[in-house]
Amino acid sequence: MDFTHPNTLAPAYPAPEGLAQDEWALRLELAACYRLFDWLGWAESIYNHITVRLPDVEGQSPTFLINPYGLHYAEVTAANLVKVDVEANKVSESPWPVNPAGFVIHSAIHSARPDAHCVMHTHTTAGMAVACKHDGLRSDNFYSANLHGLVAHHDFEGVTTSADEQPRLVASLGDCEVLVLRSHGLLTLGPHIPGAFARMWSTQRACEVQMAADSMQGPNRVVPDSVLAAMPIQMKAMTQAAGGTRRGELPFLALLRRAGITYEALAQA
Repeated sequence: MDFTHPNTLAPAYPAPEGLAQDEWALRLELAACYRLFDWLGWAESIYNHITVRLPDVEGQSPTFLINPYGLHYAEVTAANLVKVDVEANKVSESPWPVNPAGFVIHSAIHSARPDAHCVMHTHTTAGMAVACKHDGLRSDNFYSANLHGLVAHHDFEGVTTSADEQPRLVASLGDCEVLVLRSHGLLTLGPHIPGAFARMWSTQRACEVQMAADSMQGPNRVVPDSVLAAMPIQMKAMTQAAGGTRRGELPFLALLRRAGITYEALAQA
């Protein structure tokens, strides 16, 4: 398996002493993403996580960045993100604790999927509402149709605190990039932070539209299978038309600008 991490496009602000430049760039981008989640209203007090796998070091086990347990997303900075191993043990000095139970889902997916460099999990109202419905997320609105073939569902087993559930999580996910955790929330993964964010944005919007449509009288229109089958090709063409950026890069950066979140400020925090 190739776990080489793609380069980020975060500006190359000088890394603090003792920290590799590529790790610092990922810290900046991940901290920016936490701030963006807060701006979008996707934070859940001090809970939930966005995790990213750090570049591999020969002879060493994989390591990941995770938010300090006890801080709100609005308090996360590049410097206070915590580096952990696959079992959520801290592998660098940090005054902040880590929530090992919260890393159970993330570590399972990071370990099983070489393409899962970034994993995101939310408890938004719309996401949880759709996760509570028997049919889960349907492919009958613009955003959910864009995700056709990329969405899996995992049955609720209570609070995910045991490694015993990890194989079942991985089996439910398969090769999809979106996992609806039934009665729980949403999870997305990607080869980088903007890619995972793009999937979460689309999934969140799909859930919001489905929740609104289901509150209205009358049945929803069914999207023909022929249209759903063509969606991946159409979406790939749109991504290629955006140029050489990573998938999701342009809207991610645009939203950071709109929210007033800058890498420069995060580098100094």
